[in-house]
Amino acid sequence: MACGARLDCGFLLPCGHYEKIVNRLLEGYLMHENLTQLHSADPAAWPVAPGWQPQVDGFFASPRGQALLDFLQQRLQAGAAIFPPQPLRALQLTPPDKVRVVILGQDPYHGRGQAEGLAFSVAPGVRLPPSLQNIFKEMQRDLGVPFPPFPQPGGSLVKWAMNGVLLLNTCLTVEEGQAASHAGKGWELLTDAVIRSVAEGPRPVVFMLWGSHAQSKRALIPSDRGHLVLTANHPSPLSALRPPVPFIGCGHFGQARAFREQHGY
Repeated sequence: MACGARLDCGFLLPCGHYEKIVNRLLEGYLMHENLTQLHSADPAAWPVAPGWQPQVDGFFASPRGQALLDFLQQRLQAGAAIFPPQPLRALQLTPPDKVRVVILGQDPYHGRGQAEGLAFSVAPGVRLPPSLQNIFKEMQRDLGVPFPPFPQPGGSLVKWAMNGVLLLNTCLTVEEGQAASHAGKGWELLTDAVIRSVAEGPRPVVFMLWGSHAQSKRALIPSDRGHLVLTANHPSPLSALRPPVPFIGCGHFGQARAFREQHGY
């Protein structure tokens, strides 16, 4: 049958129309790919707020930082899909002098289109992961705040980040479908330094440490600087309701609000 010939069902279009449709679909797919995954191991392509720049530059100039960049470049050349596209986005959206609350995560979501460079946050329109659902559920219980509208902003916590909440994963990249695949490759050296920098800064802040991994960073926070350190189980459904400190019912958001009001910010 000639290309573009009409079948009984009558839905065929001329070949040129099919090519245009296919090209548009391909363009959309490639755009989605570009927006959802890492394409460069050059930190110059990962903007951060000016206040973080010396610390970031110092890390990437170090042997551990160089080794991390070499590892990322090798994985990209091998065809690995690495998320998120902007690993340092938390440091871009929350300058050091604006940090009022620190929420620590472990590593980015490893599903395509989920991670947007902020701990626990997903891109607008993406289905809410269970941990993030529990975070919103606890906020609703504690503060009476309803779940955010879906799809905008949905599970995106960009507004939190722009209002002083440093949403920091301790490992900043991950490969598709492989949780913790970049753990121990060097990111922790940078994120530990960021935590320490905030903790030794001039103002008291709130640290929310959910789960054993986040709580292992408590040693980086001096006890004599007036910080409010809140600990509870991870908001994952596997632990959110379990002892010793269930996440649901922990009251962290109300305590953080009271602390910020007490300190005038």
